Amino acid sequence: MSLAAAERDAALLLDILTAAGDAASFLAGLDLAAFRASRLHQAAVIRCLEVVGEAASRLSPTCRNGIAGVPWRLVIGMRNKLIHDYGGIAIDLVWQVAVEELPVLAQALRSLVPPPCGSGEETKA
Repeated sequence: MSLAAAERDAALLLDILTAAGDAASFLAGLDLAAFRASRLHQAAVIRCLEVVGEAASRLSPTCRNGIAGVPWRLVIGMRNKLIHDYGGIAIDLVWQVAVEELPVLAQALRSLVPPPCGSGEETKA
């Protein structure tokens, strides 16, 4: 894999982690009933899932194949469902994916992505 492809994959993985973190923050303090009642929160979380799936679809096959246990086909399929069948979105499924599956995905990717420059998380020599 070329350096440019590796850098692109790293940026896409960071996009996935950022969107997963955003979704978690949008859901903080909500239960399913509150989520069902809030179109604002639904739209925000759906957008995060769309970004996750789009970034996943742009990862190189080498990158996707190198990360064991991630159901990339399902991640990308969720994005396609949200984008193309927006009228048939099952909000309870969105909740389940955001609460149960997205944190697992983020955990699988976290060790692969260095913190962004200036985040304060880098170690000092």
